Amino acid sequence: MTEIEDRCKRLLFRAQRRGFKEVDLIFGTFAAAEVPAMSEGEMDCFEALLDAPDQDVYAWLTGFKPLPPEHDTPLFARLMELCRRKNPRWNV
Repeated sequence: MTEIEDRCKRLLFRAQRRGFKEVDLIFGTFAAAEVPAMSEGEMDCFEALLDAPDQDVYAWLTGFKPLPPEHDTPLFARLMELCRRKNPRWNV
């Protein structure tokens, strides 16, 4: 297994098992679709989001808290697009 493949597997695992069910579903679904094609820079951005507290991430995604500038990235915009889809299908 290459270093990139190993990193992708770690990101997918972390995205699916954060401990906050709603964020697990959102991040897990996003990671399954997006991580394999992410650049290293995008993986860095995603890891930074995974390091953020669940309650903060959920508040950013739902608009209850403003998104901090360090997370205002094209990757977060794609994550928001997933959340705004009509009738999204969540990975379980």
